[in-house]
Amino acid sequence: QCTYLEIEQAERTHAVVLSRPAWLWGAEMGANEHGVCVGNEGVWTREPLGEDEALLGMDLVRLGLERGSSAREALEVITALLERYGQGGSCKEEPVPFVYHNTFLLADRTEAWVLETAGRYWAAQRIREGSRNISNQLSIGREITAEHTGLRQRARSQGWWSGDGEFNFTEVFSPTPQPARMEAAKARYHAGKELLRQHAGHITAETFMAILRDKASGICVDSEGFRTAGSMVSVLPRDPAVPCVHFFTATPDPSRSIFKPFVFVAGLKPAPQVRSPTFRDDPAKQIPRFQSAVDRRHQLYRRHQAALELMETDQERGQKLLQTLRDLEKQGLEGMNALLEGTVTPCPEELADLFFDCVEAEMKFY
Repeated sequence: QCTYLEIEQAERTHAVVLSRPAWLWGAEMGANEHGVCVGNEGVWTREPLGEDEALLGMDLVRLGLERGSSAREALEVITALLERYGQGGSCKEEPVPFVYHNTFLLADRTEAWVLETAGRYWAAQRIREGSRNISNQLSIGREITAEHTGLRQRARSQGWWSGDGEFNFTEVFSPTPQPARMEAAKARYHAGKELLRQHAGHITAETFMAILRDKASGICVDSEGFRTAGSMVSVLPRDPAVPCVHFFTATPDPSRSIFKPFVFVAGLKPAPQVRSPTFRDDPAKQIPRFQSAVDRRHQLYRRHQAALELMETDQERGQKLLQTLRDLEKQGLEGMNALLEGTVTPCPEELADLFFDCVEAEMKFY
């Protein structure tokens, strides 16, 4: 059972860690036990938006992670399900539907892909070097590695492409005129690209954390009814003997949150502090949906919010708290860097408790 649709189960699914809106089944980003990471962004295209309930882009993120043991396999899972079931349905827990199509970033230890969709159609680009970002707009031009078999025919039949010259997915499938929100996305996309370019050749987990915290570029949002709700940074070493490390904030606004490390090991200690409550008569599952609102904040979120209020009312104490939290984050980063460099060999029990312990320490500071 996905958010709106029921689909056939796979014979075997992989262990996953997910950062997701609590009301739905899918996820905005996550990783699986094989070091596959997937994240998605909403986009608007020339293809009409499906008001009918189908798979959400966030469902596809989770399905790709649960069923793909490599980035390429996750991509194949997502595109096959997209072609079969389509995408659609509201992506927001509100009575007025908010619908979009999706772009995805997929990576594992050895390769990375960008997958962009328009309705049931899609194009994918394999990223062979350097860095790549996405941000609420189509970004694959002529560099298409794989595509929906009917993609170009669809563009020709709609009069979007004459069939002459090279096919540019972004030019052909982007709406004209573009919605206002795509203009803001353009600025974010270029800012992200530029920030990555500035650090080319020496990008670390800390680099990504700083970029995700960048408010001037609009990458870190905390206004206009939208907020950066969760952030994730993953380190995927090429050496399969070294574990992948995934850092999650599990709280909104990364400029005032801290990244906590998570490693897949046997006997993982669950972290109930970051699991949202469940509701017997959940308004997201009742038809018509979203007729009432429930408080989905988990324990860490509640304490974090109280701390944010403190930061705003008592700046001195707020800054002190933020500094304490950043010191905690730094400890986690140093420990993980030592693990990745092979200078320490932690016992599996320690890694099993790692994320829980970091969340517990953060809660104590609050």
